[in-house]
Amino acid sequence: MTHTFQAHSTSSRRGLSPRPASQRGVALVVALILLIVITLVGLAAVRGTIMQQKMTANFYDREIAFQATEAALRQAEALVQVTPVVPSATTPVTLGFDCRAPNGSIGNNCLPDPFNDPVVPATQIKTIASSSFNAGSLSATQPQYIIEYMGNFQIPSPTVKQLSNCSGYAPCGNNNTADFYRITARSGDPALVQGRAAVELQTMYRR
Repeated sequence: MTHTFQAHSTSSRRGLSPRPASQRGVALVVALILLIVITLVGLAAVRGTIMQQKMTANFYDREIAFQATEAALRQAEALVQVTPVVPSATTPVTLGFDCRAPNGSIGNNCLPDPFNDPVVPATQIKTIASSSFNAGSLSATQPQYIIEYMGNFQIPSPTVKQLSNCSGYAPCGNNNTADFYRITARSGDPALVQGRAAVELQTMYRR
């Protein structure tokens, strides 16, 4: 009698299980996602830095324009201070443009912005000489100003309590009227500014 023995084999080892197919390439996908996130964060940081630099440059440029305009105001005020007083309502002014209504009537002929007022001639636009104030190479151009004589008016009563008779609100003595000048200054000629910061200031000067 012949006995036949058949060997049986297994397809797996003990203690080991086949790797699931769903885990293939997960590390690569995670790395790519992290790389994209880091790139976006870096781009946002660069964009924020560039924006901050632009804001700082614009603020610095405006400060330069503001200081130049203020210097023009101060020079115009000093010029008004030494100007002879207009004796009457019909006498021509000796400085600036006369905004009074004709024949001494009430009112004036000037718009709020003299630089865009067709009544005010271009010859009234005065440019500060570099010998008086040098805006420097950081500024686009020299500042300008316009002086306008508004007339002689009653000084308004102060809204604060005065501690002396000679204060900054009313002149000493019985004269309660004063000559009023309007001074408008700008950082430079708009044709020469070329996109730089432009500042325009206006003040009323009484003397």
